[in-house]
Amino acid sequence: MVRLTNWIITLMLLLLLQGCGKIDRGYDIPIIDLSAETHRQVVVDRESGQYLGHPTTVLLDDQKTMIAVYPKGHGRGPIVMKRSTDGGMTWSERLPVPENWATSQEVPTIYRVTDPQGKGRLIMFSGLYPIRMAYSEDDGVNWTSLEPIGDYGGIVAMSSVDRLKNGHYMALFHDDGRFFENAGVRGKFKVYKTISTDGGLTWGQPEIIAEHETAHLCEPGLVRSPDGNQIALLLRENSRAMNSFVMFSDDEGETWTKPREVQGSLTGDRHTCKYAPDGRLVITFRDMAHESPTRGDWVAWVGTYDDILHGRQGQYRIRIMDNKKGEDCAYPGLELLPDGTFIATTYGHWEEGEMPYVVSVRFTLQEIDEKAASLSQTK
Repeated sequence: MVRLTNWIITLMLLLLLQGCGKIDRGYDIPIIDLSAETHRQVVVDRESGQYLGHPTTVLLDDQKTMIAVYPKGHGRGPIVMKRSTDGGMTWSERLPVPENWATSQEVPTIYRVTDPQGKGRLIMFSGLYPIRMAYSEDDGVNWTSLEPIGDYGGIVAMSSVDRLKNGHYMALFHDDGRFFENAGVRGKFKVYKTISTDGGLTWGQPEIIAEHETAHLCEPGLVRSPDGNQIALLLRENSRAMNSFVMFSDDEGETWTKPREVQGSLTGDRHTCKYAPDGRLVITFRDMAHESPTRGDWVAWVGTYDDILHGRQGQYRIRIMDNKKGEDCAYPGLELLPDGTFIATTYGHWEEGEMPYVVSVRFTLQEIDEKAASLSQTK
């Protein structure tokens, strides 16, 4: 009888654990909808008849100056740069940039780095073959031309850059076989890392850190654990057959766990992550969950690092803006101001029949919590 009871308890525990590990294609956490709250929205750039898309942003050391870069075109075209000196409330006119920035073939990405001597600089990448980079050592006032960082190419280069504990920088990108060696033939998706030991001026030969038998893994979005000792990479799944994926490293990117699917609540494209002052995570992306009322819109996820680690849905979904055309939006920048305000910036088809344009949206988690409480009371 005791053996039978123990067996039943063991079976129940196994079933419970299996249930905890269930991967949903949708989600049932609350959706907080900000899309109609136009007072939160600031137009960064708009041009009649011109497609403006795929911006990334960087917040400078003064914690109020932001720079945004984006192409005039869908993922390619001349790079535009704008500056805000008031935390994204207003934006400059388009700023002068080097002539060869007009030859960009991919989404530009921008980062702030520091070299071993303490010299700070901004670096900006433009992908496909070859991956090129420009840099500025005066907070983006003057820039170099785009120059190759090596004899290799890639897509959305670099989708993440992070400083390692030894002071080096790790940059991450992906390729589908067409551009890494300029072969021009689509094949297996692979995620690469490359290391800089001199504050982003030069980069080493890339190494493959992820590939999958059937999933098309790409656009790695990096976030560290709260104690800084683990790195998580959220990955777009481009075949659209599965949810997004995640993988982890406990040794500063030297080795990685096998990629595994995340919950539907985190499924999307181009995850961009920032911690709030209270330790919660805000991750913004294009919603590509298989079962979602906001699929194709610009959204954010609120939860904890442990939610990602343990495969939980998280706390909230935020619908930031309602995209009016298919799934053509997002690739967002995300910055956190000292007062706890998040500035999320991206492109989308925000008006029916109009070309996409670039918008920033402001919110705090206190506001999201209050809206969630109000939503709960009305049910």
